[in-house]
Amino acid sequence: MGKRSVDDVLQEGIHGKKQIKASERKRFLGTFRERVVIALTKGQLMQDEALFQLEQAMKNHPDTKLLLNGNVSPRFMNSEQDLASKYNIPYTVVSNREAETDIGAVLTYDHAVNIEDIFVPELHDNQEQSKENHTNPIVKAIKKLFKPR
Repeated sequence: MGKRSVDDVLQEGIHGKKQIKASERKRFLGTFRERVVIALTKGQLMQDEALFQLEQAMKNHPDTKLLLNGNVSPRFMNSEQDLASKYNIPYTVVSNREAETDIGAVLTYDHAVNIEDIFVPELHDNQEQSKENHTNPIVKAIKKLFKPR
């Protein structure tokens, strides 16, 4: 490797070391996309279906680690932390105030695995309706009582 120029040294001093795929690392809480097993958005941290998907991924990939977005309120990450403890998966809360990301949690390896579909599908209104239609009739009746008019 050749000598570094004075300009390179100054730029590194001002801006820090150059990072490979910096925008990708910001989005996926410090890791690369090709290392991710499953990614949950901030909104999915509170959805049962997304937690079920995360648990299945933890069962199938025990040698991973869980990265949690430190910009999300800790009360919304309790379930994810409990799952990680249950399956002996280490977890880290990643706080980077300068990086904006829609990702709330990432289950990742230390090496590339190149899994095609890493995102849990968003639960849409019609899926919520069909899910609600399959609930217990007693629960439906109670919900109807407390529904605003």
